[in-house]
Amino acid sequence: MKFVSRRGVGEDLERARELILAKGGEVGRELHLLADVESTNDEAKRAAKSGAPHGSVWVTEVQTKGRGRLGRAWVSPPRENLLFSVLLRLRCPPARLPPLALVAGLAVRDAVARAAKKAEPKLKWPNDVLVGGRKLAGVLVEATLSGQRVEAVVVGIGINVHTREFPEDLQDRATSVALVSDLPPDRGVLLADVLEGLDRDMALAAERGLGLVHARLTAADALVGTRVRAEGVVGIARGIDLEGRLVLERDDGVRVRVVSGEVTPTVS
Repeated sequence: MKFVSRRGVGEDLERARELILAKGGEVGRELHLLADVESTNDEAKRAAKSGAPHGSVWVTEVQTKGRGRLGRAWVSPPRENLLFSVLLRLRCPPARLPPLALVAGLAVRDAVARAAKKAEPKLKWPNDVLVGGRKLAGVLVEATLSGQRVEAVVVGIGINVHTREFPEDLQDRATSVALVSDLPPDRGVLLADVLEGLDRDMALAAERGLGLVHARLTAADALVGTRVRAEGVVGIARGIDLEGRLVLERDDGVRVRVVSGEVTPTVS
């Protein structure tokens, strides 16, 4: 295992190395712990071009230019949360890339469920993890392509772990593991658990599709049965199909499959 650490990293993250090794997977065997960085996804993409191996991970305490989907900023107080990116060398056509955010979200959901036994975390299509309707984590998947060949996939993940107070504009929309767990969360344990899930499911989903995880996605679906708007379509969410698309049933009974975009609740 290659392990790189810099001063300013919390002891709980330092302990993650042994937890990851104990699980015996490939993801996380090369681990970089950083005190601060502009973006872990950018670090991973640069390293990918230099030949960094499958499963390499970059974790940081502070991210000055972190981003989520649609270019939104991801803001996190120092030493409170989990901010990391994973480099995956996957065999898959480009069409298989969008659903991988769901698979990564499932790994986060499962890890949070283990950390907070009573929380019942759910997945909000296409890339968020919610507890009680509030966002606890987000996923951003970026890929490097060479023609129709996928050279590298970078999975960026942000998990609110210890934060108990959020800015006013987020107070009603965000939560953390600490707020939904009876026990103090451990970032090292959470990291190791997420990486274990990625190691188990991502390559299989890239190669074979969502069939093997579809039942778990269905059980974790936060939107099913709710009325939402997505890509100009308004309807009742009827689940996620085997291609990772959101299925909406319009008022006229027609079912529409949404490939990507923002999802918002609606009453009309």
